[in-house]
Amino acid sequence: MGTQVSATLAAMTEAWHHPTKPLSPLRDHSRQNQEHENTINRYFTQITSFYFGENAFSLRTQAYDDMLWVVLGWLESVKFIGLHSDLHHVHSGEANQGYEATSSNSTGWYAHQFIPQFAHRARIFYDLAAKGWDTSLCGGGMVWNPYLAPYKNAITNQLFITASISMYLHFPGDDIASPFSFENPAHSSTGYPPAKAHDPQYLENAVDAYQWLKSSGMRNWKGLYVDGFHITGWKGGQNRSTGTGKCDLRDEQVYTYNQGVVLSGLRGLWEATGSQTYLDDGHEIIRNVIAATGWATRGTRWRWQWSGLGRNGVMEDACDSRGTCSQNGHTFKGIFFHHLAIFCSRLPSTGFSEGDFNTFGADNRLSAWHKRNCESYGPWLRNNAQAAYMTRDDEGEFGTWWGIPAGDKGTNEQRMVEEDGFSLPPDDGTDYRNNGIPVDDAWMLPDDQRRQNLKQIDETEPDHLLGKQGNEKDMSQGTSWDPNDRGRGRTVETQSGGLAVLRALWKVVDSTR
Repeated sequence: MGTQVSATLAAMTEAWHHPTKPLSPLRDHSRQNQEHENTINRYFTQITSFYFGENAFSLRTQAYDDMLWVVLGWLESVKFIGLHSDLHHVHSGEANQGYEATSSNSTGWYAHQFIPQFAHRARIFYDLAAKGWDTSLCGGGMVWNPYLAPYKNAITNQLFITASISMYLHFPGDDIASPFSFENPAHSSTGYPPAKAHDPQYLENAVDAYQWLKSSGMRNWKGLYVDGFHITGWKGGQNRSTGTGKCDLRDEQVYTYNQGVVLSGLRGLWEATGSQTYLDDGHEIIRNVIAATGWATRGTRWRWQWSGLGRNGVMEDACDSRGTCSQNGHTFKGIFFHHLAIFCSRLPSTGFSEGDFNTFGADNRLSAWHKRNCESYGPWLRNNAQAAYMTRDDEGEFGTWWGIPAGDKGTNEQRMVEEDGFSLPPDDGTDYRNNGIPVDDAWMLPDDQRRQNLKQIDETEPDHLLGKQGNEKDMSQGTSWDPNDRGRGRTVETQSGGLAVLRALWKVVDSTR
C-alpha cells in the first residue's frame, strides 16, 4: 500500500509540474501552488508514519517475497522524494534524473532527511531476501518460502529481478551501521558494513534472475506466467533427497500480478543495459494480458466467457467472480497496473555515467516506437478504468470485481449463467493465495520437520493462507445484492486497485497529450 501512495504522489507532482516553467513553492507563493504542496505534504506524512509503524522485525522472518515488497516500497519513496524535490524545490545544482537522491541538499525539500532511513531498510531486506537465490535446484531461481518445501514461483523471482535492478538504479548508498550482523564475527562490533550506491552486483543479479525466469518454462500457452514450480520427489529431513532436482511439477494457477511485477524490472534492465530485447519482452507480455482479458470478444455474445485473465476486455482474478479474494488477492490488479505504468513511462533521451554506473538513453526511433506501443494500450486501459470506476458504491468505494457495476441489483450469478453465457474460471491450479496452502507433501516439509515449522508458518502467513475461514457476508437475498459486497467486501486494498488503474490511464495516455 505504501508503494501505491508514493507512486500516486509522484503522479500528482508530475501533473503539477509545468514542462516549460517549473514551479516552486519556495519561489511562487500563489494559493494554488501552496495547496498542491500542502496536499503532497499531508499524504507524505502517511509514508513517514508507516515507516515508524512497520513491523520490520516480524517481516524479517517471513517469506522472501514479503521481504522484497519491502524493498520496492521504500525505493519507491526514495524515488518520489527525489522527483518532487527536482521539480518543485530550489536546487543548488542540476536535476539528477532520479539516479541520485541524497540528504545533502540543504535547500531542497525537508523530506530528504528520511532518505537514509528508507534506503537502509530497503538494503536490509534486499540482503535478507537475496539468500533465497538457490542453485542447488532447477539451476537457479528464488525459493518462495524457507518454511515450506521448495517452491520456485513467478512472483518471488519477478520481485527479485525488479528489486535488484531498482537497487542498481535508485539505491543511494547506506552507511547506517545497525542492526549489528552476528553472522559475520568481524561485524559484531563494527555493525552493518557500508553499501555503495549503484553496485554492479545488483545489475548482475537482475540479469541472471531474468535469464533464469525467461528460460524456466513458467508461461502457459497463452503466454501468461503461471504461478510456479515444485520439484518432483523432493524430500527434506533425515531422509533428504532432491528428487529430480528440476522444476518439473508446474502449478497452472494464473494471477494478474504475476504478469505485472516483471514489467518494471524489464524497463529497468533496458535502462541499465540498452538492450531493446527487454522492452520487446515487456510489450509481448502486455499484449498477451490484453488478449487474455477477452478484449477481442468484448461486446459480443461471448463477452462473459472466461478468457484466461478476465472477460469482456476487463482484467479479473479468478477469486473476483467467486467472491473469495483474500487481503492479498485484493491487491493483485492494482499491482499489475502500477508496474505497467512504470514500464510505459517515457524513455529518457540521454544516458548517465559516473564511475562504474551507467544508464542508456533512447534515440528518437526507439522512443517513438515505445510510445506508440504504449499508447495502443489506451483503449484497453480506459475500458478497465471505466469498469473499475463503475464498481464504486454510494460512498465512492471501489469493488474488486471490475466487470460488475455497483448497484446492479438485478444481476445474479444464475441469470448471468443462463442468459449471458457467463462462465467461472476453471480450477487449473492451486489458488493458495486466496484459499490457503494445502497441507500435503507438495507444499509442506516432511513430517519430521513439519511440526517445528508449522508454528512459524502460522505466525508469518495471514489466516487465509492456511485455509482458515474468515467471516463471510450472507449475500443470498434473492436478486437484491451487490457482488462486490461478498467476502471481504470493499477494502483499502480494493481502493488501491482502482487508484492504480486510473493512475496508469493518466500516466500512459492522458499525460502524454
